[in-house]
Amino acid sequence: MKLTPPKVITFWIAVILGLLGFLGTLVTIPLVSAYAFWFLFVGFVLLVLALLVKGL
Repeated sequence: MKLTPPKVITFWIAVILGLLGFLGTLVTIPLVSAYAFWFLFVGFVLLVLALLVKGL
């Protein structure tokens, strides 16, 4: 299996989702804190998919 680097926009979306999920556990942010785990999970899955799928 060959990994490919993600596009810059995909990388930054994944980073932003991950940071929102992390900050949602530390600080109360409306809507984000309730779904902090899912923000972090989706960010990680997006990053993994971007590594596995060419052009993502």
